[in-house]
Amino acid sequence: MSERTTCLVTGGGPAGMVLGLLLARAGVDVTVLEKHGDFLRDFRGDTVHPSTLTLLDEMGLGEKFAALPQSRLNEVSIQGEDGTRLRVADFRTLKTAHPYVAMVPQWDLLNLLADAGRDEPRFHLRMNTEVIGLLQDGGRVRGVRYRTAQGELGAIEADLTVGCDGRWSVVRQLAGLQPREFPVPMDTWWFRIPREGEERPVLMPGMRNGHFAIVIPREGYFQIAYIARKGLDAQLRAEGIEAFRDRVAEVLPEFADRVGKLESMDDVKHLDVRMNLLRRWHTGGVLCIGDAAHAMSPMGGVGINLAVQDAVATARLLAGPLRRGHVTKRELARVHRRRLLPTLLVQGIQRAMHRGVVRPVLAGRRSGPPKQAARLLDLIPGLPFVPAYLIGVGLLPEHAPEFARRSAPGS
Repeated sequence: MSERTTCLVTGGGPAGMVLGLLLARAGVDVTVLEKHGDFLRDFRGDTVHPSTLTLLDEMGLGEKFAALPQSRLNEVSIQGEDGTRLRVADFRTLKTAHPYVAMVPQWDLLNLLADAGRDEPRFHLRMNTEVIGLLQDGGRVRGVRYRTAQGELGAIEADLTVGCDGRWSVVRQLAGLQPREFPVPMDTWWFRIPREGEERPVLMPGMRNGHFAIVIPREGYFQIAYIARKGLDAQLRAEGIEAFRDRVAEVLPEFADRVGKLESMDDVKHLDVRMNLLRRWHTGGVLCIGDAAHAMSPMGGVGINLAVQDAVATARLLAGPLRRGHVTKRELARVHRRRLLPTLLVQGIQRAMHRGVVRPVLAGRRSGPPKQAARLLDLIPGLPFVPAYLIGVGLLPEHAPEFARRSAPGS
């Protein structure tokens, strides 16, 4: 016996939850499957960009989001090779209601979206439910087979299955959609150390003697990404926590007195950085968006923003066909066409940053950005607006469709 829904969304991350909520508000029956029992996973992308903040306002969720504990990034700076601080991106220059990047634990954002979904009778969230197969008929995907945390097996039929299940997407693999992989020189190791008051309120990388780290100010602590060459995780863990503390103190000497807070390598979470792009985001009855369609480098922290924008475009373009009960390949291709250019632009910038900044720093050839970039930032005062716009708003920003807009409570 199979259950049935109109749109089946796999993955309860930002893209899946936003898509599910938007479609439910359009009158489409939506079921979101999330394999975990909650959203409490550390060191996920916690940046909420100005365009996403605007979207939350349009959906009537802005006030509730603003009430969440959060820190706000106004700028991104880089230390030049001569020790001077170079302002790379200034979000305060953006003509938007929210000229900053909000740093909020992703589980808080996802819980907010889940709560909003519970107000929609056509929104159904199933936790502890993992996709293990696709239902196919005549070359078209007709839904999924799943397994619960208790080991129960079942199936859900759907007019459309949307893979929002991340860079290791099961839906993408089972549907036979093959990504093009791009070379990546690095992996990332995430950890946190205590923050004292309002010190270092801007996002500012450290680059020194072949080491690279990015310091993100959070409420009560710093979230730090230590960046090293790809494939180094086994070596770092074999060297142990003392050697890792030395690495961190080398690149971030101002925190040398706090690295002792790292008690073991269990406090350090490894991210296997990937960058890829599906040649085709869809096939009959299935569509991939977000990281399932285009895994991004953490450089710039734009992966979540792109995934949410994908979800908004998908809802706007496919709500009508879903209400009619049939979505064609041509209609699925419209999502791909709409979101391809912003994806290519961001990935192109990230690959340039890998070549021009990450590789030389990790090789010990440079301890800062290229001198030409530093000179440009010095010569053109308004230049930080450009990366601020690309990071914070992006090319082809998407807005909530009219069917999904709500007024804030009490307004």
